[in-house]
Amino acid sequence: MKAQLQAISLRIQAVRSSDQMTRSMSEATGLLAGMNRTMNLPQLQRISMEFEKQSDLMGQRQEFMDEAIDNVMGDEVDEDEEADEIVNKVLDEIGVDLNSQLQSTPQNLVSNAPIAETAMGIAEPIGAGSEFHGNPDDDLQARLNTLKKQT
Repeated sequence: MKAQLQAISLRIQAVRSSDQMTRSMSEATGLLAGMNRTMNLPQLQRISMEFEKQSDLMGQRQEFMDEAIDNVMGDEVDEDEEADEIVNKVLDEIGVDLNSQLQSTPQNLVSNAPIAETAMGIAEPIGAGSEFHGNPDDDLQARLNTLKKQT
């Protein structure tokens, strides 16, 4: 008897679930039908075409702006190259060959011994508390000589 009551209870629950599913499907069908009635396909197509046209126009404008920026940035690169050429010409005129000077620098100057703090001077601007108060070129030459003595 208890088993029969449980079977009837399960059957009632299944019928209720089917009824609820039927109502939900009916409600969803009504909503879809309402949406289909209110949807204006020609208007939706016009909106889609207008969106595509505006999107293409925006893409063209973006390409134009990218090209303009690239042209400006390319000019800056050209200006940098021109500046480098001018610097190299000036260095050539005064007889400075950076490549040969850089290649002739000593390679193994670093030692494992600790460097005393007194041996390392603190760089000061030219004429700021320096013992040399003459010509800035003389100041620079004196500082260079001091550095050469330290190495």
